[in-house]
Amino acid sequence: MANEAKPCPCDIGDRMEYGGLGQEVQIDHIKAYVVKPSTVSDKAIIVIQDIFGWQLPNTRYMADMLSANGYIAVCPDFYVGKEPWSPSHDWSKFQEWYEDKKPTNINKEVDVVLRYLKEQCGAKHIGAVGFCWGGAATHYLALQYPEVKAGVSFYGKSLEEIYGLKSPTLFVFAENDHVIPLDQVEALEVKLKKKCTVDYQVKIFPGQTHGFVHRKREDINPADKPSIQEARTDMLNWLNKYI
Repeated sequence: MANEAKPCPCDIGDRMEYGGLGQEVQIDHIKAYVVKPSTVSDKAIIVIQDIFGWQLPNTRYMADMLSANGYIAVCPDFYVGKEPWSPSHDWSKFQEWYEDKKPTNINKEVDVVLRYLKEQCGAKHIGAVGFCWGGAATHYLALQYPEVKAGVSFYGKSLEEIYGLKSPTLFVFAENDHVIPLDQVEALEVKLKKKCTVDYQVKIFPGQTHGFVHRKREDINPADKPSIQEARTDMLNWLNKYI
């Protein structure tokens, strides 16, 4: 973590006044935001929240973007009703808040979502996209679920066993991310190069900061717009290649 006072630079950023194109549904014991493309599709993406939870408009905007590109997108509440982090919370309490929300303790929820996508949505090809906390969760899915055919992890803390990926994974990082310094990204690349047997790519965006892909609005950040759009295009290209 960056420091004890503020262990994650997860500001809300450009929080959108955005309602979303999908709907909230109940899937077994969890709620989820689901948006489907205009034409029938058997391709689906699990969109994994950051610390601000499954209802953050910015994350739903990304889910809608995936849907517009032909994917059924589902953003589940991986905190299972527990309160997400808020910018008004005391950052010194972050570790205490995080303790029962680890991105490696989501198997029950992932199993439920996978079953929903297969049985109720007709999905035959499934991927995962995650941001920050969800980026680490995407790592985890790529390690544990070979049926998840591709992953895109945006600025997620890497896991120790990350070189054992079972799914092709794109890792997107920001050059000026104080939570994930470049030496950690380099260490990840070394591990992947030595051990990983599936396709992967690690990409660092110069000058960018944590959260830039989904928390910076391209319409009001002209200097960042090329990087935002490039990262989103990379996401779609990766998913289209493997799903």
